[in-house]
Amino acid sequence: MLSTGLPQGTVPKLERPGPLRERVYEALLELITTRTLQPGQHLVESELAGHLGVSRQPVREALQRLNTEGWVDLRPAQGAFVHEPTEEEADQLLSVRTLLEAEAARLAAANATSAAIDALNEILGQGLLAVASDDVDAAVALNARFHAKVMELAGNAVLAELAAQVDRRVRWYYTPVARQRGHQSWIEHRDLIGAIADRDQQVAARLMREHTEQTRRSYHAREKS
Repeated sequence: MLSTGLPQGTVPKLERPGPLRERVYEALLELITTRTLQPGQHLVESELAGHLGVSRQPVREALQRLNTEGWVDLRPAQGAFVHEPTEEEADQLLSVRTLLEAEAARLAAANATSAAIDALNEILGQGLLAVASDDVDAAVALNARFHAKVMELAGNAVLAELAAQVDRRVRWYYTPVARQRGHQSWIEHRDLIGAIADRDQQVAARLMREHTEQTRRSYHAREKS
């Protein structure tokens, strides 16, 4: 078994047009975010290069950038490893996420339109289907899409920029509890849509705060479940 743990044929070859180093970086970051590459996993340049259909140089550059950003740990004489987040790291980031998302929900309620509610309900329906079919990858992606839509409806560019900085890590932390949160998470989304539709800013903020806090608690309790 390859130490990278990537099943043969599951990683598409990268298209050559465009900045190759950026495309390799994005590909590796997506594999880490979705936990296809698990925390603590050894990353071998030659194997990753083979999976991605590139030379080792852009892989090496991507790993160095990922190390700078805290996604990868470069250990002397050992190589590169996917970073293993501590409980404190997760708690700090998810706490900040709660603050950002609660304010976004409040603003979304203030700006609610029928088209916006329809868009949220469409994502809700897709999310419920993903949970029913036990498609964790789709559920995680749709969860991120739902929260991004609420952030978009908030209409605050600075808030959106701050949220974008933590979005990838939120997905990273949400993936291991997505099945555990499952249907209940989408019930909470449905309640939130109701508050936004009612243009009730305070209730929307409260529901989003409770929703994101539940995810934070679920992450910390994941080993005990």
